[in-house]
Amino acid sequence: MVDGAGDHGADLIAVRNREQWVFQCKWSSRGSIDRAGVDDLERARTRYGADRAVIVTNTGLNRNAELRRSALESIGLKIDVWDGPMLNAIGENMPSRIPRAFGLRGYQIEAADKIMSDLADKNRALLILATGLGKTVVGGEVIRRFVQENPGSRVLVAAHMKDLVEQLERALWRHLDKSVPTHLLTGDYKPTGEEGVVVGTVESVLAFVRGGWRPDLVMIDETHHVGENGRFAELLDICEDAAQFGVTATPWRGDKFDITSRFGSATFKMSIAEGMAEGHLSAVDYRLFVDNLDWEVVRSASEYGYSLKELNRALFLPQRDEVIVDRFQEAWRETRDPRAILFCQTIEHAERMAKTLAGADQAWRGAAFLHSGMNRQQRQVLLNGFRLGRVPVITCVDVFNEGVDVPDVNLIGFLRVTHSRRIFVQQLGRGLRLSPGKASLRVLDFVTDIRRVAAALDLKRNLERLSEDELEVLRLPHPASRVEFDDATAGTLLDHWIKDAASLETAADEVRLQFPEAGGVD
Repeated sequence: MVDGAGDHGADLIAVRNREQWVFQCKWSSRGSIDRAGVDDLERARTRYGADRAVIVTNTGLNRNAELRRSALESIGLKIDVWDGPMLNAIGENMPSRIPRAFGLRGYQIEAADKIMSDLADKNRALLILATGLGKTVVGGEVIRRFVQENPGSRVLVAAHMKDLVEQLERALWRHLDKSVPTHLLTGDYKPTGEEGVVVGTVESVLAFVRGGWRPDLVMIDETHHVGENGRFAELLDICEDAAQFGVTATPWRGDKFDITSRFGSATFKMSIAEGMAEGHLSAVDYRLFVDNLDWEVVRSASEYGYSLKELNRALFLPQRDEVIVDRFQEAWRETRDPRAILFCQTIEHAERMAKTLAGADQAWRGAAFLHSGMNRQQRQVLLNGFRLGRVPVITCVDVFNEGVDVPDVNLIGFLRVTHSRRIFVQQLGRGLRLSPGKASLRVLDFVTDIRRVAAALDLKRNLERLSEDELEVLRLPHPASRVEFDDATAGTLLDHWIKDAASLETAADEVRLQFPEAGGVD
């Protein structure tokens, strides 16, 4: 939705089957739409490079508008009109359920079965699925079954972010009968009724339930945002009589609050490594670059017992942007139909890297930055261009962490320090979704935090453990995943060096470490 100042004549833009659509919506109580509506849409088609252009109206076009539309069509610029009678016919002829273009995978059915069982037995359930494994699909299936088994019931879906809430409501449409209404509840939208499914931000939902509305089922998306206190905790307390379940890909919190105290032990879970081994996530070729390590620090780490913050400051030398660009260029040329995201240190760094990339290679001339300093309209337009392949590379800081679906991404670069295990997994997950023609995800990690090494090594060990398992975990035709260091000798040493630091991946900055002796450094 791009309506507003600077919309260039469009109200909606969309991507379908690799085509850009642009819509101009005209509601009128005083007659037909005039030529200005057609001109607005043609201006929007040019601005957004649209393949399809549609005027949507409850009435129709007047004579001047039809003449203008015919003139444009005569030179190959077709504009479709969805008028009142057509919209009414579409609504009446629409099947009660959206025909499914996909079937639930076996583990998704199993997860939904177990959640329904836990809700029936304990009124609580928790789903932990790695990014890309379809936690929203499972959540939608649970809601579908609950509504089917309890006609007339009220369902609440709450999340922390408005963009995510709008995405969740759309995702539910493919699960629900069209007779089940869905309502958005945010600062911009209010429900038109109290029945069906309400999908809202936690702040708006809290005000709604304080006013007396009560759901029969509550789903909390991105459940790791639930703390011991706060808005989510208050919401769940007020709705304590309702069945409640949470879904998340990253159950860890910085304050160490255990979300299982709210929802019970995980009803069903599948990790990144398990998803890769089963062929449900893209294989990953993960390369850590450690040529910026100060090996003198490795020699002295055991002796001095650095804190994590001190160790990172001393251990990692500054990595020059030019070196990163050279490494990225090598990977780009080795990747089929590359589509890349680079996670940068700051907004300024993201803007600088996008400009550097655009001038470094003809293939990157459309490189762009995406960050929280841009308005929502700008972000949506850029994401559509990225999905269409018109923007080959996006540099960003953290706007891709949650709620953005970009399955075509097959190249990721980490150019920043990430102290949070949760953020690391979320960002890695942006490229793990399967997509037609996508062979694997290539990851370039210009590591600047020892915790990142620990996280990557943990992923490597899990993948190796699963591949050696006697269970038939590689039954699908799927390339093997691998996690490697650019310097194999350094990788072996680091693997030995942090082997006994079991909690290193989630340790806080002030934790003081005693590593094993780093023999063989000389």
